[in-house]
Amino acid sequence: MAGAMTRPSPLDDLRNSVHAWARFRWLMKLMAAITLTVVGIAMVLIYFNNGLASIHLYIATALGIGAAMALTAFLMGLVFLSSGTGHDESVAKGESDTLD
Repeated sequence: MAGAMTRPSPLDDLRNSVHAWARFRWLMKLMAAITLTVVGIAMVLIYFNNGLASIHLYIATALGIGAAMALTAFLMGLVFLSSGTGHDESVAKGESDTLD
């Protein structure tokens, strides 16, 4: 087990890596646009339901929705990056080789 080596990840190849990270950045830009849209809609709905409320309500709502959506998008983007490039399979194969 001490001499076992992991297999190289497809992300080690420069061409695969550049493509994967470009796709990840595109996904983050798309999710940022969706997040801003959702936050804007939430602000409008709060205004129509509550009228002119405290500014703290608007700030907390915008930060809460924005942070939750940003964290979710970032983590899911990393999952898609890892799975889409074959990195998961290379790690899983390396682990199954060491268990034999």
